[in-house]
Amino acid sequence: MEIQQLIGYGLAVLVGISLGLIGSGGSILSVPILVYVMGIQPVLAAAYSLFVVGISALVSGVQKAKDGLVDFKKVLAFGLPTLVAVFLTRKIIVPSIPETMELTDHFSLSKRLLIMTVFAVVMILASWKMIRPMKEAQTHQSVNSLTISLAGLAIGFVAGFVGAGGGFLIVPALLFLANTPIKKAIGTSLFIVALQSLIGFLGDVSQQPIDFTLMLTFTGCSLLGVVLGNRLSKVISGEKMRTIFGYFVLCMGIYILIKEIGFTS
Repeated sequence: MEIQQLIGYGLAVLVGISLGLIGSGGSILSVPILVYVMGIQPVLAAAYSLFVVGISALVSGVQKAKDGLVDFKKVLAFGLPTLVAVFLTRKIIVPSIPETMELTDHFSLSKRLLIMTVFAVVMILASWKMIRPMKEAQTHQSVNSLTISLAGLAIGFVAGFVGAGGGFLIVPALLFLANTPIKKAIGTSLFIVALQSLIGFLGDVSQQPIDFTLMLTFTGCSLLGVVLGNRLSKVISGEKMRTIFGYFVLCMGIYILIKEIGFTS
């Protein structure tokens, strides 16, 4: 086993810690690790990420459910539109994008650059939401079901395109659109992430050359991190960790943009 793979598997533990601790960030970490450390192409890395994050989020979500921190009604109401969008995006939209797009006579855009640039932009936007203090939802406010469904569709398309579980978008949506207390928003998000990630992965199985040994090993390391993250969540403030993680996501998004733009120069 090469040293880069060993480093990648070690970093996979951070994927699980992020999911267990703050209910998001798994794909934000797993895709760059798979692409830049383990040398996997972005489209295939996105497929692996969906499986890794899906299984890890499901395990962490079950633990949160045992603690009464999952709203299953919102899992269905918010999650179903997201599931549809993720599956269609992975099954139809992503495979239909050509490897190289000739935009003008003098400028072309690769599929890799498009996916990683979109991923970086989403990371930067999500980091802003993470860094800002999140207030507890106001329970007296009414919930707009149409808005929640549209938000679910939008998040599903973004998550499916970049191979992200979308927890870093789902948690704020549950907080501000569905009036969910933050701890329950994290637990509910984990189940939505698990469902949409695994459904999205099913859209990739027949279209990508899956290395199951690598994927399952990476997932196993992530599950170890889930156990650690769930334990840490009982002693560390989720709000404090979210702010720190937000700055980390911001730095990584900027790094990916610089690195990808450098590839094209």
